[in-house]
Amino acid sequence: GKMAQDMTEKELLKMELDQLKKEVKNERQMISKTGKELKDYIESMAGEDPLLKGVPEDKNPFKEKGGCTIS
Repeated sequence: GKMAQDMTEKELLKMELDQLKKEVKNERQMISKTGKELKDYIESMAGEDPLLKGVPEDKNPFKEKGGCTIS
């Protein structure tokens, strides 16, 4: 599509309206409810979270295979 700066005011407004039409269909919930559910889920998964517990060296696909030696 066109870049935003190349669009007319009318095209920008239509794009925004289309986006709002999509968003209005989203089901809304109170953050007081969903926040607690999210916190409980995160805490229940913490034991499996590689960002918290790290990745074992032998399971790490990004580990350097070899090094280089400068003599």
